[in-house]
Parts: sequence; C-alpha cells; structure tokens
Amino acid sequence: MALREGALRLNVLVRSRHFYKLTSLGGGVRSLTEKVSSKQVKSSAPETAADHLIYTQEHFALKESLRKLIDQEINPYVDQWEAEGKFPAHKIFKILGNAGFLGVNKPVEYGGLGLDFSFSVAVAEELGNIRCGGIPMAIGVQTDMTTPALARFGSDELKREFLLPSISGDKVACLGVSEVGAGSDVSSIKTKAVRKGDEYVINGGKMWTTSGTQADWMCLLANTSDGPPHKNKSLICLPMNLPGVHIARKIDKLGMWSSDTAEVFFDDVHVPCKNVIGQEGMGFTYQMLQFQEERLWAVANILTTMDNVIQETIQYTRQRKIFKQPVLHHQAVHFRLAELQTEVELLRSLLYRATALYIKGNDVTKLASMAKLKGGRLAREVGDSCLQYWGGMGYTSDVLVSRFYRDSRLMSIGAGADEVMLGIICKYMDTLPDVSL
Repeated sequence: MALREGALRLNVLVRSRHFYKLTSLGGGVRSLTEKVSSKQVKSSAPETAADHLIYTQEHFALKESLRKLIDQEINPYVDQWEAEGKFPAHKIFKILGNAGFLGVNKPVEYGGLGLDFSFSVAVAEELGNIRCGGIPMAIGVQTDMTTPALARFGSDELKREFLLPSISGDKVACLGVSEVGAGSDVSSIKTKAVRKGDEYVINGGKMWTTSGTQADWMCLLANTSDGPPHKNKSLICLPMNLPGVHIARKIDKLGMWSSDTAEVFFDDVHVPCKNVIGQEGMGFTYQMLQFQEERLWAVANILTTMDNVIQETIQYTRQRKIFKQPVLHHQAVHFRLAELQTEVELLRSLLYRATALYIKGNDVTKLASMAKLKGGRLAREVGDSCLQYWGGMGYTSDVLVSRFYRDSRLMSIGAGADEVMLGIICKYMDTLPDVSL
C-alpha cells in the first residue's frame, strides 16, 4: 500500500513538474573537459521500461528529471568545486531536496517518496553522470549511508529532528564510523559514549568523514558498553554544533577532491540518550544492514561513470590517429574496450539481481559484497586501460578519464575493503578456516 502511494505521488510530481525547478547557482563555468570533447554519449543500457529488468516508467521519469538537474545545476561547476576542494553541500542538497531526490525510498510522512530501494538505485545510476566522484559520494552518504537505520529503527522524534530535514536538504549529514585504527574492521572502534543520567558523554574521534566540515549532524557509531564488540555499540544522532565537537582538519586526498573529508574529535560531548537510533547495543547490526544499501548504491553509481568513460574513450580514439590510422582501429584497443563493456554489463546484471531480491526482503549481503568487490576491481581496470588509450592527454587533469582514475580507487577501500568483501563472501560460502581448531 505504501509503495502504491509512493508511486502515485511520484506520478503527480512528474506530471506537475515539481521534481525539478531550475534554481541557478550563478554564472556558468565551462568544463575543462570541453577542450577535448565533452559531448555525452548515451549508455548502451536499456532506455525503456518495457526492456528493463527492474525499472518502470516511473524510474525513467525520475532519472530524466535528475539528469536535467545535473546538467544545469552541478556539471557546469564541477571543475570549480574540484579546484576549491569543496562543493556547496547545503545549496546543492537543498536543490536536490526540493526536487525530491534525497528521500526516494524514505517514508512519506517524513518528506520521502515512500518508494522501494530500486528507485534509490536508479538515482545512484543517474548521479554517475556527474563529472566527478566526490559529489555523488557525498549525496550517497546523505541518502543511503547515514539515514537508512534512522528511517527504519529511529523514534518519531529523532526522525523529525534529523531525517526530515536531511530529506528536504535543510541539513547535511555525515557518517561517523571509521577511525584511525578501525576502518574496515568496524568492531574495533574505540570511541566511547558513557551514560551519565539521561545523557551520553562521548569521547574519541572519527576519521575520513565525508562532508565532515559542512555537516549539521553525524550518524555516530560508538561503544556504549564494555560487552562483546558486536553487541556493545549504538548508533547515535549527534549534532555537529555541540560543545566538544572539533573538526581537527580537512584531509587532502588522492581523489574525490570536491568532497570535503574531515578528521573529527569528541571531547566530553553531551548527547541526550534519546538520540540513540533503535535499541542500545544494536548499532553494529544496524550498521551492517546499512552497508547492504551503501554497497549496492556505490556499484550503481560507478557503473554509469564506467559507461561514460568507455564511451568517451571510444569517441576520442576514433578521432586520435597513430601511424596514420585511428587508435580505435587497432585490434588490441577495440577488443579491450569490448572486454571492459562486457564486464560492465555483467556487473549491472548482478546489481539488478541483488536489488530485485533486496526489495523483496531478502538478505543480499553476499551479492552486495560480490558486486562491491567486482565494482572496485573493474573500475581500476576501466580507468587504467582507458587512460592508456588517451595517451598524454589522459595524464592531464583536463579529461574525465584522469579524474575517474583518481576517484574510483576509493571503491576498493571505502565501505569495506576488497579483502573484507572476500571474507564476507567466504563466510557465506562456508570456506573460512575454523580458528577454534
């Protein structure tokens, strides 16, 4: 019933054109990629609902509206924001929130569209048309990394204070999980939240926090007891303007330049106990559930960018000549591009299968881990191979392929490293050694 109501609301939004109303950010900034050729080439993926495995007309309407917003409000400014090392998250999120893109699968009563997760996948795919990785990543943190547990398990009071303004774009969220000594090994975090009366007193720190310098609140994972590491953690909604919250530094990174990343410290930060999402001690479990959506979202997003990189490489190598013939005409080149596109299509099929199972209520941890693993490795192959065919131009920062080469390296590290994905897959395959022996 909720899904039907969400679909009806989506239809109304599309027909009334309330999905996206142009709100100009100011004077245009021409993309550096236009110096070579920035003409977009359509993906070979199915473009009609009748042909698609999981998408309906409503999915395609959502994607079309978002693409217009990207082309007019985001892509003209990407080079500027990359150079500045930050994009205006509040301004962009408000535009996205007004258009309905920050809560497509969130409850209607908190401003969402009430649709299923396949619509989030569609949004993630379309965001892959942004000409960098940092901005889509920050949007994904807002929609599918900090808020799923809050939407599912949070109290009504918490949802109204944190979820509703995150969906509307009035608040920017960040995720506080990783620490200096605990990245992919989430169970090893050290940040503590000690209960004193009706408050928690929080001490510790978080590392590699996306949107950390701009965020209004953090979905914080902290130890709330001294019990077993998988049962002693809680997710807490933490306002970033509280006394004792310190942004230690903005971290310089290899890629994702337009997304600010912070190191954050907590020094006797007092947070009401009512800010705990769901049950105390269930934070690790909630975070693992969030990871399913986060990993599928990341795969969907990078698939579109890989499509674009391959298509732009085809376009460029068709124009660029070596030894009196186009680079593309060399068998080694067009065969390699065919191999890469085949791998992309196989990954897309895995994504759609996992998504179809997930929206039916199945645990897709194994499939999501497989998709995340393959996505990270394939992104490296696509970036390396395609950059090679651009020659010296590929080694400049003027083209999408070089930016993708830098940005996509994070795919095999963030949200669980490749090795962690392999461990999860092996666990489901029952091939891990018995350490008790």
